[in-house]
Formats: sequence, C-alpha cells, structure tokens
Amino acid sequence: MRIHTLSARALALGALLAVSPLSFSAEAPATTAKDVSRKAGETGRAIKDYTVEQRDEAVKKAKAALDDLDARIRRMERKLDSEWERMDQGARKKARATLDALRRERNEAAEWYGGLKHSSAESWEQVKAGFVKSYEVLRQSFAKARKEL
Repeated sequence: MRIHTLSARALALGALLAVSPLSFSAEAPATTAKDVSRKAGETGRAIKDYTVEQRDEAVKKAKAALDDLDARIRRMERKLDSEWERMDQGARKKARATLDALRRERNEAAEWYGGLKHSSAESWEQVKAGFVKSYEVLRQSFAKARKEL
C-alpha cells in the first residue's frame, strides 16, 4: 500500500520532470524522457547482474543512478519554483506532496545504496535486490508519468 501511494505521487512528479528540459547545454544532443527511462532500466538490470566480486563497479553504477535522480529532482524544483505563481493552491499542494514522495523513494534507494557499499558477501544478493527494487519503483514512476502526458 505504501509503495502504491508513493508511486502515485511520484507519477505526478514524473509528469513534471518528463516535460522539463533534460539538458541545458546548447552543444549537447537533446536527451528525451524515453532515453532517460531506457538508461535507467539498463542501470537497474546491470546492477542486478553484479556479483559481490564486482561490488565496486555496482556501487559506481548505483551512485551514478542516484546522482542522475538528484539532478532530475533539482530540475523539477527549479521548474516548480518558476511556475509557482501561476499554480493554484491545489496544484501547489499536489506538486509539493509529489516532490516529498519522490524524495522519500529516493532516500529509500539511497539507504540500499549504503547497504551495497557495506554489505557482507553473505548479504550481497539481498541488499542488491533491495536496491534494484527501490530503484525500479522510481524508474516506473517516471515511465508512467511520461505515458500519462
């Protein structure tokens, strides 16, 4: 139930993120929401396949994925701030609640990331699965939002 509620909120936030610019550089090729979703899916699958012997590489990939999510959240916050005055009270409340939900989901993934860095060989599979699952919840929330537009 908790994941469903958080995913619904993240879905609304994802709608805002899906329409926000993903690149501010005039020289960089345009990155679409579909590209981001594909890359995120590849990241989740890659981490899922790492062995405990490949922990360092898995941790690097997970860190990059979380950094990307942080950048997307910051872009959403900037977009929200720039549109705040044009939003009605209901839209403001919903946007803030959605942002808060996405942060909670992101923090849950970050906790699993910490586990990836410090887990024992015996707990590696469980911790890795926890990270991948929490990361997938976020990825799916963004993908659903893109489809809703």
